[in-house]
Amino acid sequence: MNNFSLHLATKVLFGEGQIAQLPTVIPSDARVLITYGGGSIKRNGVLEQVHNALKGYTLFEFGGIEPNPTYETLMKAVEEVHNNKIDFLLSVGGGSVLDGTKFIAAAADYLGEPWEIVTSRGKKVTKAIPIGSVLTLPATGSEMNDGAVISRRETGDKQAFMSEHVLPKFAILDPVTTYSLPPRQVANGVVDAFIHTIEQYLTYPVNAKVQDRFAEGLLLTLIEEGPKALKDPEDYAVRANIMWSATMALNGLIGAGVPQDWTTHMLGHELTAMHGLDHAQTLAIILPAVMRAKKQQKREKLLQYAERVWDIRCGTDDERIEAAIVATEQFFQQMGAPTRLSDYQLDGSTIPALVKKLEEHGMTKLGERQDITLADSQKIYQSAI
Repeated sequence: MNNFSLHLATKVLFGEGQIAQLPTVIPSDARVLITYGGGSIKRNGVLEQVHNALKGYTLFEFGGIEPNPTYETLMKAVEEVHNNKIDFLLSVGGGSVLDGTKFIAAAADYLGEPWEIVTSRGKKVTKAIPIGSVLTLPATGSEMNDGAVISRRETGDKQAFMSEHVLPKFAILDPVTTYSLPPRQVANGVVDAFIHTIEQYLTYPVNAKVQDRFAEGLLLTLIEEGPKALKDPEDYAVRANIMWSATMALNGLIGAGVPQDWTTHMLGHELTAMHGLDHAQTLAIILPAVMRAKKQQKREKLLQYAERVWDIRCGTDDERIEAAIVATEQFFQQMGAPTRLSDYQLDGSTIPALVKKLEEHGMTKLGERQDITLADSQKIYQSAI
């Protein structure tokens, strides 16, 4: 196991009815901007719960944050922060809303060109407005980490930044708020959480038994509960297990002291930016291609994954590895997430442009060993057609 430093500073309030606890975690004199997405929180009653909990507070609202939050929209929210002297941000929605809110928090007091927050990968952030989250879509784990992914329409970019200054002060996780999610968003959330776990698990062994077993438990839980959530949307136990799995998949715990990959995410980001596919849809396409392309480098962990997660014990090493990859593809397909570019009528003609974007963003040495070159990335895209 490698050395690590781990500080899980976000307070989690988990369970039905926890939105009522908002006054215990937001200062009573705060000027609060509630951020949200397309308006589903109005239809499902979540926004009403938030307003009821925060009666007597000075509240403002900013809606319309996209599933892949854009710089252009978020800068409008920054104006609202300045105009209304906002000193607390409350994200109500999924990970994209929270990612956008993290950018708003950092950009509000940033003295330079705000896009530098993203291009510097967050290194230029020195302070931010405090953030809290009411999560309604378990997927990204953004509610308990310091990362965010932001897009820019003007340049066709989609990039991530990280900063301790935008770590949420608290996260309210009420599984009931997820009951009304459409199947596509349920599937996306499960796939996203699954691949977050894989990116930190499927690398090479460092004898980190606790992290490995924890990761395997999350994967097994998502495999068991994901299809159930599609079949019975209002099963509280199922929703609770998925919600907590998604949070635990990317709060730093399973990634502590182990090598991490993230190739699938980097290649997937470019697909989303160029073609508008959902984030999780791109991950379901790219992961199997990465697994096959790097099966020699990931051999030991792939065999462990095959045995412990999919109970594949028969056949040669290569046969078991391929069976595990096929089982992964079948799980994504069962969740309603296709695993080929051609499933989205993409013929690979934009692959050179995708690779060029990777180069522009400095993604020239990817993977846990930094051995995935631009040529390798091109082959991975091509094998995913």
